[in-house]
Amino acid sequence: MYYFIGIKGTGMASLASILHDMGEEVMGSDLEKHFFPEDQLVARGITMLPFDKNNIKDNMTVIVGNAFADDFEEVAAARNNPTCTVYRYHVFLGKLLESYNSICISGSHGKTTTTGMMSAMLSHFGPCGYLIGDGTGHVEDNSRYFVLEACEYRRHFLAYKPKYAVITNVEIDHVDYYKSEEDYGHAYEEFAQGVSDKIIAFGDDPRARKLHLPQHTVWYGVEDGNDIQAKNIVETPTWMEFDVYAYGEFVRRFHLPFVGRHLLWNALSVITLGLLEGLQPEGIEQGLAGFTGVKRRFVVEEYHGNIYIDDYAHHPTEVSVTLDCAKLRYPGRKIVAVFKPHRVSRVQYFVNEFAEALKKADVVGVCDFTSIDDFEPGIDIDITYLTDRIPNCHIFHETDEEAAMLASEEPCVYVFMSSKDIYPFKEKVKACQSH
Repeated sequence: MYYFIGIKGTGMASLASILHDMGEEVMGSDLEKHFFPEDQLVARGITMLPFDKNNIKDNMTVIVGNAFADDFEEVAAARNNPTCTVYRYHVFLGKLLESYNSICISGSHGKTTTTGMMSAMLSHFGPCGYLIGDGTGHVEDNSRYFVLEACEYRRHFLAYKPKYAVITNVEIDHVDYYKSEEDYGHAYEEFAQGVSDKIIAFGDDPRARKLHLPQHTVWYGVEDGNDIQAKNIVETPTWMEFDVYAYGEFVRRFHLPFVGRHLLWNALSVITLGLLEGLQPEGIEQGLAGFTGVKRRFVVEEYHGNIYIDDYAHHPTEVSVTLDCAKLRYPGRKIVAVFKPHRVSRVQYFVNEFAEALKKADVVGVCDFTSIDDFEPGIDIDITYLTDRIPNCHIFHETDEEAAMLASEEPCVYVFMSSKDIYPFKEKVKACQSH
């Protein structure tokens, strides 16, 4: 019996689904409120219980979510039971990867989308296991590849020793843990040492270029000096085209139904992996074209003449890219940005960058801090530390009255951005427009 403490977390729900699909008995615990990753657990009939130390039974293999300290009641109960085997999430996952040709997708931004793209492309050629940071996970008995989103938080990705690793970019994040850009870069250098075959790194990122990476690194990008390069790029509100060159030799002109330069970069890393594995370029294109997106990454919905975009953006670069993409996809439309930050340390560190990114929208609202892990010792700021830097910025507490005010901005493109649960507020705005 595998028991997950914090089973509704994105990575935890994915891993629980994978073990279930492998025929294992799985259950777990979490808060009783709804989180979007639990939907796949419900679909599989996986039992979810409220937290209670009495849930821990003899001979369980207990997998602990990274949000739970050792003094949490269920974690303590498991560690104090000599018949239980206890793993942290990333440690258990590292052991699971040993059975596959594994591909780890790392980087500050784009991990989830690139993992989804990679699994879609490889699945075109045969069964492929994957664990995506949107709560999606699956594996089949005859899966040759396993694609994993590898998070750098607290250096957890050092538990993984993959065949291939993608580094999408190296821009400091998780500033509650990493205290400098140098420390952040060192983590990626250490991660790269554990890669057995090739490292696929984004060569247009000057921070990535400064890393001391092994010689078996393959660089991709649109600028000169990359091993795999996209040239003659055409981008429209509904698709993109570009030529791919490998070490100066033309490979193929790719046509993909994606919008936004960041998706071109992500797709190019997937193409690079495919070429390294000797896969046919036509099949690589077909597999990539079948990628339909991942949960909470620029998910678009039309409702009552308005556009609703839900995105996981929680770093200023991601906020900026998301708003750029919305403006490219919906030219001439009014853009209303609603941002819910996570962690006061991130807001304090990037406050000016957040402000400049959000100013790209025509109307800006910022939700107040609500999560228990938003507040950190030694940092005494509130949400006005950010909103005071944005002219005419609204502060939202996600009330019905505020939802009605947002609804009055129609017709427009609403862009809801957060790594936290901002989607209920989006539904409140939609409800106001249905009356």
